[in-house]
Formats: sequence, C-alpha cells, structure tokens
Amino acid sequence: MTAVCVDGHNLALPRGSGIATYARTLLDGLHAIGFERQILHAPPSPVPEDRLLREVMVGDARWRRMAAMAAPRPNRRVQAALARFGRSARFVAPSGHVLWPDHGTAPEAEGFWLSQDLYRIANRAFANDRVVTPLRFEAAPGVPDVMHWTWPTPVKVRAIPNIYTIHDLIPLKLPHTTLDDKRRFLDLCRRIVRDADHVVTVSETTRRDVIEMLGADESRVTTTWQSADLPASVTGRPEAEVAAEIERAFALPWKGYFVHFGAIEPKKNLGRLVEAWLRSGVDTPLIVIGGKAWMDEEESGFLTELIAGGLGAGGRLRKYDYMPRAILLDLVRGARATLFPSLYEGFGLPVLESMMLGTPVMASNAGSLPEIAEHAAVLVDPYDIEDMARGLRLLDADADLRADLSVRGRARAARFSPAAYAGRLASLYRGLGLSAG
Repeated sequence: MTAVCVDGHNLALPRGSGIATYARTLLDGLHAIGFERQILHAPPSPVPEDRLLREVMVGDARWRRMAAMAAPRPNRRVQAALARFGRSARFVAPSGHVLWPDHGTAPEAEGFWLSQDLYRIANRAFANDRVVTPLRFEAAPGVPDVMHWTWPTPVKVRAIPNIYTIHDLIPLKLPHTTLDDKRRFLDLCRRIVRDADHVVTVSETTRRDVIEMLGADESRVTTTWQSADLPASVTGRPEAEVAAEIERAFALPWKGYFVHFGAIEPKKNLGRLVEAWLRSGVDTPLIVIGGKAWMDEEESGFLTELIAGGLGAGGRLRKYDYMPRAILLDLVRGARATLFPSLYEGFGLPVLESMMLGTPVMASNAGSLPEIAEHAAVLVDPYDIEDMARGLRLLDADADLRADLSVRGRARAARFSPAAYAGRLASLYRGLGLSAG
C-alpha cells in the first residue's frame, strides 16, 4: 500500500490551527482513497530507544505543550549549524496498547515518525543560513513513498517525492497584517517552488499568487481546495434540540444573533466589522468567538471597551476566547448569519463550515472568499464600513434572502465535500505516479 507521510507540526499545537484542520482533512482524504497515513512529529526531548516509550511519546500531552512553548536551548545554535548534514526520524508503529487523543484506541494514522526538535532546528537553520534541512527516515517496515508538507517547511526528505502545500502569500500580499520575517518567508517560498516535486494550493486565488509572485511553473502547482467534515453528532441533531440548548446555555434565540469566529488578527478585519455593526443600527446581537493571535491589541482592546461600556449588557456584544468545537458549530448553526469580511484568505474555512450548516454568510469580496462562496453569500467591500453595514441590514431584515442563501450555501458547499476533496487528492497523486495499490 502506498504510504504518505504528513508533517505533524501544527497537529501538536494544544488548540490546533487552520493548518492543523487542513492536516486532519488531508489525513482523512488519504484514508478515503486507500493510502496508508503516517505523521512526522518533532518532540523537543530525545527520541527513546524503547519502542513502547516512543509510542507513548506520540500521545503524550506533556511534550505537545513543550513543543508549543519550549524555551530556547543553548545547543540549538549548534544544532542549526549542523542541520545541513541532515536529521533522522525513527518509526513508531501503533501497538493497540496506548489510548490515543480524541480517538480512543484508533490512532489518526497507521504509523508515526519522531525526529527530535526537527521543526525548530530547521527553521533556525533556514533563518540563519538559508539551509533546507535534509531528513532521512531510518530503515523500518513503514518507510513512506511520499512526504506531504502541510505548510512551507524548510525540510526535504531524501530519496522520495516532496509535496508542499502553500495556503496563502499573505505576508507578501498584506505585509502590514503579519509579524513574519518577510525576506525569510519570500526566500523559503521561492526555494519551495523551485525544488519541490509539486506544490499544492487550497484555492485558485493562491495558485495565481504563487505563479505570478513566485514565478512557479504552472504545471507544478495544483489546486485541491479544502474540505470540512462536520460530525453527524452535530449536523444530525434536531433543530429544536439545538435551539433549546443555545437558549439554555447562552440565552440566545434561534436565528436571533450574528456570529463571527476565527483567530483575532488584522486580516480578519474585526475592528471594521464591529464598527459596521454599530453603524447598521440593527438590534441583533453580535457574538465574537476567537482567541488572540498576533497584532490583536487594538481590535481586542476596542471590543473590551465596548463591552465594558455597556454593549455587553443584555448580551448585545459578546466575546469568547475559546469554544469547544461541537458547541461552536451549534452556535454557528443557530446564527442568523456568519459575518466574515476578511481582508484576504487563502481559503476561508468559516465560510465553508457555515454554508455546510445552512447558515447564511456575509463575506468579503477579496482574496479567495468570492471563489469559495460564489453567489451563495452576501459579498461586501471589507474596507468600506458603510457597505458592510448595508449587508448587515439586508441580512437582518430579509428572511426570504436568508432562506435562499441557506439553500444556495448548502449546494455550493457540496463542491468542497470530503468525497469531492478525496477525488481531487487521488487525481493529484495519480499525476505524480502514485496510487493506492
């Protein structure tokens, strides 16, 4: 069976990320088309010789927290300098004795690889010397046939094809919205499009950016888009049951509030959205769900002051840093509309998830969002507060429009179903000479 290894860098984060969601979707898609799945993790502590301890390490919450928060170590500079000579990874085969996070006895892959501190060392090596770290998989029964990196990673596995997914070029398109080292990011992306066996993008918008801004060969860049697999335990619940739970837990009426969800960072445009909501004059509450990311101080402070100043009274404006996924999806399902006027997105997963749940969407007319939503959303200029206020008033007042958008949204979301995504993955790998057999 053909084995595909996927990097686990973002999968190890305590609350994940959009790229972690992408990685899980990719793993599900690989399973659907009959490929063996493997994950490459990079614990900060040494990889043990003992096979059972290696398996325990994969599911150990302690190293996952360490991976996200570990302080710099004195020998990292030396390790980065030596990275050009390569790193190695050791195999872990699930035995069935270890219970896996979120999956009980069923791991999310058929095999795992561990390479101590790989991602931190490789990133430092590239930042210091523009070195891409070679990686070798030690001899094992499950050596992969291809490596699929879910983000621009300065590592390349020897002797097998390397595929890299580029989600967006926002650090270059909207440099004022990120804290990335732009020169490093550009150098890395150029190196990837030059040396990768293939580049994958999650939208035609990003594909055009990669070709036009990085000079990539069109034949070596493929758009697979993305998918979302919403659990039947959420989507299959009776509407009346979900409505009663939302009313009981949050004192919110069914279809009686707007929702915005996603990390708080400049590209999400939350400040202008809240200003547009205030200017619109609608009485419908606005619920904001999202933790702080980077450069959030201005928008988070604005929101906090508004809530403290009286808009929080009666629940008209609320902010939640975190919400368990099942509860979040219930809140999205029960919303009058999702508001997502982002300045730029490589894909826009909140738009897709909302359409899958039948929730009308107001999205921006920038980046990939018109490509994802097409005619199934109210599209607005994300820089024009009055245009956003107009969209809010329209969605708030027109029940027929909301019903129509709900139907059109579900139909549009079918293009990005797990089955459709799996088919595009199969086509991608076939084009590289790989099949499930």
